[in-house]
Amino acid sequence: METAASPEEVLSIGPVEIRPAGGLVTLSGRTLVLSVREFALLVAMARKAGRIVSRGELYALVWGAPLRAGDRSVDVYVHKLRVKLEEGAPGWVFIHTHVGFGYRFAPEPSHLFHKTATTR
Repeated sequence: METAASPEEVLSIGPVEIRPAGGLVTLSGRTLVLSVREFALLVAMARKAGRIVSRGELYALVWGAPLRAGDRSVDVYVHKLRVKLEEGAPGWVFIHTHVGFGYRFAPEPSHLFHKTATTR
């Protein structure tokens, strides 16, 4: 399991601010509501921001046990977290999948190739 956070620890990455000890996440200044597992996963990834973290390592950090063969818990919670983050800050990508390696938390503006503009 993740080590306890100091009361003053603040993780600020892009538009995301996390206060692990207080269980608080703000996204572009607004509070983001997460489940306990989603929050623990976000903290684990944010503490390793910019680095690829394997599914096994994330499972060990969040669930406190070794990843069992065939267990898709990490993928399910990464998906839930990705949806909440991207709904809370449209135009941003937060979690990047590296197939065969793991996930990387690195908030960056989205580069949409096909933007549709409406003019009136």
